[in-house]
Amino acid sequence: MELELRLQDAVRSMRMSPTSRWRYRYLLILSLTLFLGINAVASTVDIKVDVRKDRHPISPLIYGVNFANSEQATLLNITLNRNGGNATSCYNWKIDATNSGNDWYFMSHPDGNSNTPSGSVDSWVRGNMTAKTTNGVKSMVTIPMIGWAAKLGPNRSPLWSFSVKKYGPQQKTSPYNPDMGNGVKPDGQPITGNDPNDASIPVTVDFEKGWVQHLVSKFGAANEGGISYYLLDNEPGIWQSTHRDVFPVGIKMDDLFSRELKTAEMIKSVDPSAMVCGPEFWGWSAYFNSGYDNEWAGAHHYQKPYPDQAAHGGMEMIPWLLQQFAATQKRTGQRLLDVLTVHYYPQENGVSSENADPATVLLRNRSTRSLWDPKYKDESWINNTVDLIPRLRKWVDTYYPGTKIGITEYSWGAENNISGALAEADVLGIFGKENLYLAARWTCPKTDSPAFNAIKMYRNYNGKDGVFGDISVACQTPDPDTCAAFASEDSKTHQLKIMILNKQPGVSQPVTLNLAGYHAKSSAQEYQLTAANSIDKLADVDVKGDSVSLTLPEQSITLLILNPGK
Repeated sequence: MELELRLQDAVRSMRMSPTSRWRYRYLLILSLTLFLGINAVASTVDIKVDVRKDRHPISPLIYGVNFANSEQATLLNITLNRNGGNATSCYNWKIDATNSGNDWYFMSHPDGNSNTPSGSVDSWVRGNMTAKTTNGVKSMVTIPMIGWAAKLGPNRSPLWSFSVKKYGPQQKTSPYNPDMGNGVKPDGQPITGNDPNDASIPVTVDFEKGWVQHLVSKFGAANEGGISYYLLDNEPGIWQSTHRDVFPVGIKMDDLFSRELKTAEMIKSVDPSAMVCGPEFWGWSAYFNSGYDNEWAGAHHYQKPYPDQAAHGGMEMIPWLLQQFAATQKRTGQRLLDVLTVHYYPQENGVSSENADPATVLLRNRSTRSLWDPKYKDESWINNTVDLIPRLRKWVDTYYPGTKIGITEYSWGAENNISGALAEADVLGIFGKENLYLAARWTCPKTDSPAFNAIKMYRNYNGKDGVFGDISVACQTPDPDTCAAFASEDSKTHQLKIMILNKQPGVSQPVTLNLAGYHAKSSAQEYQLTAANSIDKLADVDVKGDSVSLTLPEQSITLLILNPGK
């Protein structure tokens, strides 16, 4: 403690902003902690909570994942489950087969165990319907637009797009089949001019219409408990990479909108009550440029103007698409895009991986600010202010008001480490605070992993479907890179629920909660997740008037539940 006080005095004497002093002091403490092998205690953090300010509903749909099974959905008490990813672009519903694209040697293979139309997807939807959750699990299904669907050989045997016998030696082949190549010559040049019919068949929007009709006939319309959300394919801006066996040239803006328009019109014609989501872009560069322009830019040293964008008045990709959908609605009176959805993965080196070394942990702690902070310059090749959720909202408000926003793929990595759990808890808190409509993590974390338990802290902290509140309220912390916090009120019980994250390795964090506009009973419940990876109910915490004081262990997620007093 004496060491900590001396560090505080030293740092105060430096001519820095309060935020810089805070960060520098923390780095000094962390360095000494690592050097001396001790668990340091930081100075007290004041967290300000005001239930009268910044009030807005928290959408329950932000607590979604990709590909949860029924048991996982029940344990997590999730609200949304997505069937997405690269393989969905070439899904052939009639034979229940798909093509893995460049994720696995462009192989077409069965998606289920039988030839039952839509068998694997139907089974997954039934799992969502049978999951025992508080709000029910909404299904989100990807509808292909790429124009090609997987085909199979005799007895449902796999086929592949780049046969070594047909196209010559290749850089890599499947460890299980020496004829199944990766479509790249030994000198690193991609194979061009291949026959897309080797492992796929051409299909039209009418082919996909049959699938939507099948899903509605099987499960009912969206307003009858059927599929709630349909997605406009998956990451079309990089089809020239992920599915270059059937789509070798990056898609242009007009072609993409034409496909989206036809697909959205088809979906609404079958089920007007369903919501259409898109464009499902992979990440940063796709938000601004078409697949064609990004491919062109890479071949021309990123010299602007990019030809496709220039042909559209210099407009960026997402704003242009929103503008086209808005113009279509003005002309027809029908909304065809309900939710603007994108994917987002931190691009900083190692952050979205399983790495949990000290440098990556600190970078992971900071990088979540790219979701909301207009002052945070992304520390990756992006090298720009991302400000993702406010940016998406501004685009919508400008070009297509009334469109909701969502993030249907994201991951901050390290799901088997407390660092990844902290990032997941931070992201979920940010989604609620920033008023995102829906989100789905890629993928569902392994059952009982730290990241899995981080989601449970919001959705099932007590094993009895205890959830974070449904109304976001004002909550401020001095440095969210080290200690973040999110506050909510339960609209039914009026409990005040506060999630506090001590992100710091090796540093215990005393905190004082200063409450405004809320009169609480004299004690609060406390649940906590640490590196020990179990959600523990601790002894109740004293509430003294309008404040609560406690010390958070290193790298921990703590939920406080305050009950309203008389």
